Amino acid sequence: MLGEMWSFRGRYKILHLTWFAFFLSFVVWFNFAPFSTAVRETFNLELGQVRTIAICNVALTVPARVIIGMLLDKYGPRITYSILLIYAAIPCVTFGLAQNFSQLVISRLALSIVGAGFVVGIRMTAEWFPPKEIGLAEGIYGGWGNFGSAAAAFTLPTIAGWLAFGGSGLNWRIAIIGTGIISAIYGVVYFLNVRDTPPGKVYQRPPSTRGIEVTTKKDFWFLMLMNVPLSGILMVLSWRLKKVGFFNEGAFTIAILALLGLYLFQAYNCWTVNKDLLSGKKKYAPEDRYNFSQVAILELTYIVNFGSELAVVSMLPAFFEGTFDLSKQAAGAIAASYAFMNLMSRPGGGLLSDKLGSRKMTMGVLTAGLGIGYMLMGTISGGWWLPGAILLTMACSFFVQAAEGSTFAIVPLVKRRITGQVAGNVGAYGNVGAVAYLTIFSLLPEWVSSGKFAGFSETEKAAVIAQSNTAFFQVMGVAALIVAFLCFFILKEPKGSFSEHHEGEVEKELVTSSR
Repeated sequence: MLGEMWSFRGRYKILHLTWFAFFLSFVVWFNFAPFSTAVRETFNLELGQVRTIAICNVALTVPARVIIGMLLDKYGPRITYSILLIYAAIPCVTFGLAQNFSQLVISRLALSIVGAGFVVGIRMTAEWFPPKEIGLAEGIYGGWGNFGSAAAAFTLPTIAGWLAFGGSGLNWRIAIIGTGIISAIYGVVYFLNVRDTPPGKVYQRPPSTRGIEVTTKKDFWFLMLMNVPLSGILMVLSWRLKKVGFFNEGAFTIAILALLGLYLFQAYNCWTVNKDLLSGKKKYAPEDRYNFSQVAILELTYIVNFGSELAVVSMLPAFFEGTFDLSKQAAGAIAASYAFMNLMSRPGGGLLSDKLGSRKMTMGVLTAGLGIGYMLMGTISGGWWLPGAILLTMACSFFVQAAEGSTFAIVPLVKRRITGQVAGNVGAYGNVGAVAYLTIFSLLPEWVSSGKFAGFSETEKAAVIAQSNTAFFQVMGVAALIVAFLCFFILKEPKGSFSEHHEGEVEKELVTSSR
């Protein structure tokens, strides 16, 4: 596969077109961060307002990934991805033309939906590559596409500077609008150049996409439990918006009630899909069953790998700047190495999953490795040798991103006809982890200082921040080690992990040929 990968034919054409679609969706999704200072100056925003916009940038990504997964299983990745890329132009244009804080917030909420694009390519890639090669293919898709966030940070400020035509500042408005227009154009290109499945293959759809189909009664109640954090983390986001003054008490209460309604609506849809199973009218043959516990463990793995990556990327520049007394530019360059590792780490994790003979053990080892890496990063202090701290950070990022690749080497093998929904839920849990970790991180200085942070001297404040950084890495490390334990002892090897055909393909081909 590695030798053929550079050809632009057949399945490799689909892979390259799809990872670039993901790349553009991440450029769009992360196009605010490079201009946060410029936007703040343009609108004279307070720091809390800027952070509110950043929160809104991920707010709807959690439910969007679940919904996109449903649409994906019903309509196929070609239509779903194309529409999402074209849609991205709308919030980009409205954000670029915004005249006040409220318009910025609404535009960013709408734009957070674009972050769900990742889910679509997971199924597209799985349709074109056999199980024995799925790890590397999904790793290339995820790793190279994920690099869009770093590309946005490096290129957009330069482009905005050119667009200023020698004037002071950055023309951030045109730069952000431009990313949306490029995305929309590529959405049309993508639609015209891909198809959902290879010639002769059938795109498998579940009977209903209103909720995840489970195959045992016990798994239905497990599904209800695992849906709780998806609404719960949005309640945490609402609380954060209340803390910065965006929500008053009345609006906060309405938001909580709406999210409770969202959970109940999701539960009702899941019941509708599985009501015949629950009533005993429907039973699944043993070969058609799958364990939802396996989906749950994959959701937890994505919390501790991708969730922690999003959280660490947000704090790493300030961490190196404060710990080693570096300039913002130097600290930013060092922190960028974490994101750069995606280019090889995520494909590397998928390749290891393909080659080591056990996807389960690969998942466990990589998750344990990132847990140990975070525990070691918790020991970094100003007394460390800087190159040593950088090497440790890059080594930790390898395990984090390789574990992400390993997660999605398993996701397409759980149950083929609901791959979109499984990928959507697992992907959503990555955002659950990011919001949870960042919320803990924002509260840690207060916890460490017992609520007396404001009365500390600068030296004492620095010590408290150092302690909170240590605690933050330790929280992520312990969580990863717990999930690694689940991978070793509860996660099961997917059926047909290394076969030439996906579930159901051989049978369908035999039926077709007999006709």
